[in-house]
Amino acid sequence: MNLIKAAYDALPEGGAYIVIENIIDDARRENAFGLLMSLNMLIEFGDAFRLHRRRLCQMVQEVGFKEIDVLPLAGPTSAAIAYK
Repeated sequence: MNLIKAAYDALPEGGAYIVIENIIDDARRENAFGLLMSLNMLIEFGDAFRLHRRRLCQMVQEVGFKEIDVLPLAGPTSAAIAYK
């Protein structure tokens, strides 16, 4: 959350914060690669999660971003673009 807040503070009005990630859908039923990465992190670290769309939207809105678009990219990766 601190990184998102620092990016928000550094951006000019109208600027964009872009996250490239294997974002899991809110129902956790799609993006098998992202789900397997989440399972791997849980096995290795005991307490981990992969980013899902709803949580990402909440985090960027909490620091002040006004709008967010999530665009699918090639494979399991998506680009989340939050606008100040």
